[in-house]
Amino acid sequence: MLMLSASYDNALVVISLLVAILASFTALDMAERVNTTGSVQNRAGRYWLAGGAVAMGIGIWSMHFVGMLAFRLPIELGYDAVITLLSLAIAIAVSAYALWSVSQPELPLRRLLNSALVMGAGIAAMHYTGMAALRMSPGIHYDPLLFTISVAIAILASAAALWIAFRLRRDTPHVKAARVGASIVMGIAIVGMHYTGMAAANFPLDSICMAARGGVSPGWLAILIVVVTLAVLSIALLTSVLDARLDSRTAKLARSLAQANEELTQMVLHDHLTKLPNRSLLDDRLSQAINKAARNKSYFALMFMDLDGFKTINDSLGHHVGDRLLVAVAARLADTMRAQDTVARLGGDEFVILVDLVQPDDAMAVAEKLVETVNRPFTVEKYELRVSASIGIAIYPDDGSTRHDLVINADAAMYHTKRSGRNGYNFFEPSMNANAHHQLQWLQDLRVALERNQFKLVYQPKFIAPAGPVIGAEALLRWQHPLHGLVGPDDFIALAERSGLIIPIGAWVLDEACRQMRQWLDEGHRDWKMAVNLSALQFNDPHLVQLVQSMLDKYQLPADRLTLEITESTAMHDTDASLQTLQKIADLGVEISIDDFGTGYSSLLYLKRLPANELKIDRGFVRDLSDGTEDAAIVSAIVALGRALNLRIVAEGVETEMQQDFLTAVGCDAMQGYLMGRPMTPEQFLRAVGAQSATDASLS
Repeated sequence: MLMLSASYDNALVVISLLVAILASFTALDMAERVNTTGSVQNRAGRYWLAGGAVAMGIGIWSMHFVGMLAFRLPIELGYDAVITLLSLAIAIAVSAYALWSVSQPELPLRRLLNSALVMGAGIAAMHYTGMAALRMSPGIHYDPLLFTISVAIAILASAAALWIAFRLRRDTPHVKAARVGASIVMGIAIVGMHYTGMAAANFPLDSICMAARGGVSPGWLAILIVVVTLAVLSIALLTSVLDARLDSRTAKLARSLAQANEELTQMVLHDHLTKLPNRSLLDDRLSQAINKAARNKSYFALMFMDLDGFKTINDSLGHHVGDRLLVAVAARLADTMRAQDTVARLGGDEFVILVDLVQPDDAMAVAEKLVETVNRPFTVEKYELRVSASIGIAIYPDDGSTRHDLVINADAAMYHTKRSGRNGYNFFEPSMNANAHHQLQWLQDLRVALERNQFKLVYQPKFIAPAGPVIGAEALLRWQHPLHGLVGPDDFIALAERSGLIIPIGAWVLDEACRQMRQWLDEGHRDWKMAVNLSALQFNDPHLVQLVQSMLDKYQLPADRLTLEITESTAMHDTDASLQTLQKIADLGVEISIDDFGTGYSSLLYLKRLPANELKIDRGFVRDLSDGTEDAAIVSAIVALGRALNLRIVAEGVETEMQQDFLTAVGCDAMQGYLMGRPMTPEQFLRAVGAQSATDASLS
């Protein structure tokens, strides 16, 4: 049978290949977007599946039709609109099925083969339905072998496309380049199927196209299909890229928020220095431990640990060394304990350990291990440092069934260990609780003492050596307790220091002492000075200089009438900061006295730089003073040092005439002590001074 001679428009053949490659790339990109949404069961997944099916279907179908439009016969051709649209519908349906297949979590071989068979048959149906749109008369004769080969190519191409799309559906490194390469392979396979199918078609010599007159003309159809297809594919790809970028930014923002949340949680629940759980996290874990032990009828131990000797290291070597020591202790404790135990830091050098127990006695072995662990030397910078541990242990439920009781009792046991010699551990006993409650009651009483005006100052006179006249007074604090009567500073100053109440109490002392000094000045005692002690915590208060200036202004008190006394160890702690504070005080005109001199660890280099006016010899050296003793040699050396530094020398604690004579002989400038005058009220002070003046006048 004679057949019509067919030819191809080479430009449209190339365009059909490019469209096939672009359609393949779009299909792979759509597969990623459907996969990224998580599932076609949700709304976003269904939207991407529908949009992807339309874009992919139009792309495959347009490649087919551009390829058909490249086909030339020596007769007029046209295409039936209904049949043409039917072939488009088949392409979209096949694309939807393909995207659904690769969106599944897995693609086993059996499903891959079944899907390839369905998709290949669909593509072949689209192709041959499109050929039928020509409505040739007589009908097209297909070569059985080439027809079969074209269908086989469609199935194999579908299998390859599905497998590639499934493998490249995730956005991994280099996936874009892989998709480009895969798109070229898939495009060639699709074009190969199409032109194999076209080669299978034979047109009898007397064939005519029934759709040439009433159908769609191929002239403008080629342009329309190419333009629309490129537009659809471009829009689909652009939408996919923008959505991918939005997803990427959203994911990045989500990661940033998650990281920020994690960091915030770390900050809120962990100690910033050691990274151990802080008090908040400890409270939560302690509550969990109580609930668990109550359910299981089991035991656990709450251990309070305080480092012995840490304050000395921190004061002498500086805070940076102290901080690094705390980090080293924390790391060693964490390594020593089990993963299910909790090691927390409450602040300062206080640690808390929460330990699950089989029996209450098991806590003893844990405590011994902790003491041994802390006793081993630490190497920090160039120093080999040693500290020890004082531990208090409370056992649930024997020593408390609530969080509050366990904490109070473990703390009480720890303080008992400190009072008993340190470097060890003690289990809680009820007798310790009484002392803990005693301390708590005193602390509560101390908080209201200022409000209720329970504090008072007494004044101990200072004399020019050996016995006068009076050159001023030292203000000493007393507490008129409503139940315990007059309480001396030794019974409450340490508690005020630990609680921080020493700051407002110290401010009151300074105010009252300046007021009294102003009154004495107005009464004519213009050669007197008022000495006021500063605690270590008060000296480190950043508002100290401002407070002193405000008191001088408040009472119009000449600055040289006020002397501030700080201990030697306080002056030597963090020497650079101390020098700055002392210089600011000196710049006000206030005198500075170094109290308890000889008991600390002074550096002569720093002592020389201190803007001090006075050295006070500690009463401990004066107590056992006699010729030839070690204390006598120390006092003589202190006086000589003070003379060399042009400082006034004051001896405190003078109680005997022998002490008075010796101190006068070695060159002390002034003295104070029970021999010459006990601490007394302002009224008693004036009477005593008046009596001494009268005695001195009669003797003269």
